[in-house]
Amino acid sequence: MLFDWLFRKKTGYPDFWKVYLSHFKNKSKSDITDTRFVAFDTETTGLDVKEDRVLSIGAVSIINKKIEVSNTFEIYLEQNIFKPETVKIHGLMRNGSEKKISELDAIKLFLDYIKDAIIVAHHASFDKRMINEILLRHGLGKLKNKFIDTGVLYKRSLHIIYQENTKPYSLDYLCKELNVPTVDRHTATGDALITALVFLKILSRLDKRKHLNWGYLLK
Repeated sequence: MLFDWLFRKKTGYPDFWKVYLSHFKNKSKSDITDTRFVAFDTETTGLDVKEDRVLSIGAVSIINKKIEVSNTFEIYLEQNIFKPETVKIHGLMRNGSEKKISELDAIKLFLDYIKDAIIVAHHASFDKRMINEILLRHGLGKLKNKFIDTGVLYKRSLHIIYQENTKPYSLDYLCKELNVPTVDRHTATGDALITALVFLKILSRLDKRKHLNWGYLLK
């Protein structure tokens, strides 16, 4: 690990990080329907972004208001930290049958998948911070992508008289309100797909109200 750090210090960032950054050069804002969104989710050993670790990452690509079912992303990470009490939530055993890869290989594949897409996640700040901690552990910068939180966007899509600050606007709550099936809930890929469906339902609602514009999505 020390040798890797010294090597990077001497020669700069690794090529995969430079390629990721290159996607953001001279980027102009395109039409919403032409923009690639990526809905993603992580399963983790817990909620402490410093101490806990990502166990799996799932993501689906959305373009032209459609989910690209042939272009999904799912990886499992080697479990250097194992918390058996969380297995009942995510179902991932340390020595389970899933093919697992190193944290560094995982972040390489994830960055190559997302590129400059706008990232969609539910309670996005947590997943974003978990990925940024991985990048930090490997001497890299933070994610450059713009983020949309489906919980925040859903609340914003409601008329102000229906917005309630006390409601959690959880993913389960949104699925019930928007009639989205909760198949494979609490798996990274399953939750990414559910988040994508919720996002598309909200987009449809905004489109009907003539609110579908970048200022509304990214404010």
